[in-house]
Amino acid sequence: MISLDADAIRKSIGEAAAARLASFETFSEIESTNSYLMQQDSPPPGRLRIAVTDNQTMGRGRLGRTWQSPPGSGLCISLAYTFGEQPANLPALTLAIGLGAIDALEDLGIDGVQLKWPNDLIADDGKLGGILTESQPQSNGAVTIVTGVGLNIDLGKEPDFGSEIDWVSRVADLAGFADVLPARDNLAARLIDSLCAVFVDFEADGFGRYVQQWAERDWLLNRELTIDTPQRQVTGMGAGIADDGALLVDIGSGVVRRITSGSVVLAGIRENGA
Repeated sequence: MISLDADAIRKSIGEAAAARLASFETFSEIESTNSYLMQQDSPPPGRLRIAVTDNQTMGRGRLGRTWQSPPGSGLCISLAYTFGEQPANLPALTLAIGLGAIDALEDLGIDGVQLKWPNDLIADDGKLGGILTESQPQSNGAVTIVTGVGLNIDLGKEPDFGSEIDWVSRVADLAGFADVLPARDNLAARLIDSLCAVFVDFEADGFGRYVQQWAERDWLLNRELTIDTPQRQVTGMGAGIADDGALLVDIGSGVVRRITSGSVVLAGIRENGA
């Protein structure tokens, strides 16, 4: 079993993120890093609580789905950050977090990862990881956000992630995608640095600074989509995202639908490759 070295991670965290740490914990096994932080006291505004593991037994994804991480197969990291007041367009933070995760991977020489709206990391058309963002409003107007990022490191030959990946035919891991597999401690530190920067920048500037970056990583662009929304099922072609992070779907006849909440249940490539 792989175990994380808390001291090694701490020593590798950059100065900007280290200065914001309110607490940092690693676990050899835990049910869910997100659930754990949701049960802890909120960090002061501008500060971070962090929980990391490579063995998550009852992880959670969006819409009540599961995110399992068998011993040594992945990396699960959750960060709690308190905004002094609720930022505008808070739901778009999940999209920005996805870009932050990609920045961390690129710092380690891992290029080519894409994003599936709103919360999945894609490598070689397979699910490499996922993001879960939860909020805890405070009585004084502040809001604490707990964001969890799960990455598949080495799943072995027969991974089974159940309904969490019903929209894609396969999962992916860094062992099969990266030229060189990064040390987990170093990967954890780079994620902490990058995601801390996203929280700070999002609090200052909102989602606007991330729109163009997302467009360059959009895995759903020009794909045939079927999406379940709270109101109806929408089918069409991925047409990018709006400035506020809403998914745009071209349903034909010049009509483009905005999707602000929903789940992709089918995503295919057009036969002509467009």
